[in-house]
Amino acid sequence: MKKIGLLIGLFTLSMNYAQIKFEKGYIINNSGERTEVLIKDVDWKNNPTDFEYKLNDSSAPIKESVKNIAEFAIDNSEKYVRKTVMIDHSSDIIAYISKNKTPDFKEETLFLKYVVEGKANLYYYQNNDTKRFFYNIDQSDIKQLIYKPYYVNESLIRYNNEYKKQIAENLTCGIENKEIERADYKTNALTRIFVKYNNCSNGGSVNYTQNKEKRNFINLNIRPGISSSKLQTTFNSYDPAGKTDFDRKFSFRIGAELEFILPYNKNKWSVFIEPTYQYYKTDSETVVNVGTYFERKITQNIDYKALDVPIGARHYMFLNDKSKIFINAAFIIGIGLNSSFKEGNTEMKIKSANNIAFGAGYKYNDKFSVELRVHTTRNLLRNYVMWDSNYNNMSLIFGYTLF
Repeated sequence: MKKIGLLIGLFTLSMNYAQIKFEKGYIINNSGERTEVLIKDVDWKNNPTDFEYKLNDSSAPIKESVKNIAEFAIDNSEKYVRKTVMIDHSSDIIAYISKNKTPDFKEETLFLKYVVEGKANLYYYQNNDTKRFFYNIDQSDIKQLIYKPYYVNESLIRYNNEYKKQIAENLTCGIENKEIERADYKTNALTRIFVKYNNCSNGGSVNYTQNKEKRNFINLNIRPGISSSKLQTTFNSYDPAGKTDFDRKFSFRIGAELEFILPYNKNKWSVFIEPTYQYYKTDSETVVNVGTYFERKITQNIDYKALDVPIGARHYMFLNDKSKIFINAAFIIGIGLNSSFKEGNTEMKIKSANNIAFGAGYKYNDKFSVELRVHTTRNLLRNYVMWDSNYNNMSLIFGYTLF
């Protein structure tokens, strides 16, 4: 537990010293004044209601909200405009889908994110499970492109696809009906239509989806390392002589990790799965009841092999363009592989147990990494009533990213 507490302390310290990047951009206030600033680029998943900026590299951060800023943008990345719109927050989640086909509009003032800018503008808004597109043409009022699933009865869901009718009636240059019919209510499909319309209208487009930096969202990592393991067994917890401490052993571990980088917050978050093989093999001889009639020697042997499958989340903190530190936590599914524990002539089969692990590490150039990972205790003999055990494990893991 002390090791886990130390890692948690390192996590907190790392969070405090993680690099914060402010990128070049601009803001426009309520008076229409434009100011070149440095904006904290957190790569928002949900449309922001506020943000931080600096006037220059040495100035203190200033926090502003949707009330005071009419527009802001980060150069070659993202652009937001404040608009008061009618928005439908009806859920797409099956358990909460409405029985009403008609959108339930409410007036709200929001930062809308530009997707396409031109004669026809396409905007996007997301807040948790609410994902909506908006549009306008020639600076007209901004309206939501309407899409809504709804229940016809308890077993049948249909979709209000009025957005296709809105596109057909308003984007009349160069867009064929079959393109509209095939267009899903998704960024890529709608972007293609709006860009094509703008080009047809001789207005040209700014496609903000092309301005986003190209990212690798899947990493395959080879993860060899060294494990340090220790076991304590107890037979009949009321008998002090029934406790045995096995030696700490070092062993080789090998794993292959598939990591999925989440597409927001500047690649700082990921989820991973890492099938890993490890083993622990040792024996112990203990003399109990020394100097009495009942003095005897107890020989114990453990041969533990397991396939561990950690499933977890990781957070990166950038030190500079090539170096970053990370922390992670994982739930580990343990699969015992023909493992056994022996005391004398008595043999017991071991079924591995699940547990939790915490890790902290360093990665260089998105290729090379090193991590210290600490596991919580496992009871390998939990299936035997009179027996108990504490199996402790920690690993030093080296990583190489193949792609």
